[in-house]
Amino acid sequence: MLVSAKEMLQKAVAGHYAVGQFNINNLEWTKAILLTAQECNSPVILGVSEGAGKYMAGYKTIVGMVNGMLEELNITVPVALHLDHGSYDACYKCIEAGFSSIMFDGSHYAIEENVAKTKELVKVCAEKGISLEAEVGSIGGEEDGVIGMGECADPNECKMIADLGIDFLAAGIGNIHGKYPANWAGLSFETLAAIQEKTGDLPLVLHGGTGIPDDMIKKAIDLGVAKINVNTECQLVFAEATRQYIEAGKDQQGKGFDPRKLLAPGTEAIKAKVKEKMEIFGSIGRA
Repeated sequence: MLVSAKEMLQKAVAGHYAVGQFNINNLEWTKAILLTAQECNSPVILGVSEGAGKYMAGYKTIVGMVNGMLEELNITVPVALHLDHGSYDACYKCIEAGFSSIMFDGSHYAIEENVAKTKELVKVCAEKGISLEAEVGSIGGEEDGVIGMGECADPNECKMIADLGIDFLAAGIGNIHGKYPANWAGLSFETLAAIQEKTGDLPLVLHGGTGIPDDMIKKAIDLGVAKINVNTECQLVFAEATRQYIEAGKDQQGKGFDPRKLLAPGTEAIKAKVKEKMEIFGSIGRA
């Protein structure tokens, strides 16, 4: 059964580790992540962007697939199904479809409007036992076509949003989505420390986990980051393994063209990457 991400992230803050949010794009992704979480006895968050939601034929389709897998694969570790960077409308669609967690990204609104919309969603989510993530200060990089440089959030604005009763907060600390450019300045731990000072024990979220050096990840966890989002890295290893399979001509041997065979190396690559991340985040054995 899907659970809200609230409890797993509160435990992570207390235990000084982080839970990975691994974005899903299809059945292979979902299955690979769930099996790895079970094998590692780790809590996990399955992230779904609006674009991936459309690609997978809608939120209800995703909820049906994930719930089916939890049962059929005997998954007993805590699993949250989370809308990633949701618009106001998408949040309501996912609540209705049966997601157990949502992120409302109001970072592109003026802070007053971000506060008003977040406040309303806090109420709705609380009634339904769904966890809510909010965002202050946009995260850089490419995010469904939008490119930003990795700004830092205003700690006072973070406090305004945190005080509304959200469950976890995404705040820009110089992190970006996708691959990091060569001239990237690194994470701003000053900003992170200032945000943590104002938000207390509220679990913080690090978006754009791909390509951040491990020591920076560990330092961020020490400063209250309890949820780290991974997407691009799984896509890269999946593509690499699939390319190798085809370049080796394996799709032309026997029934190597069968999608179950064709997609197997990529699926295994995702599993290995997820396990590697769970080790770095410290969530193994924490279910």
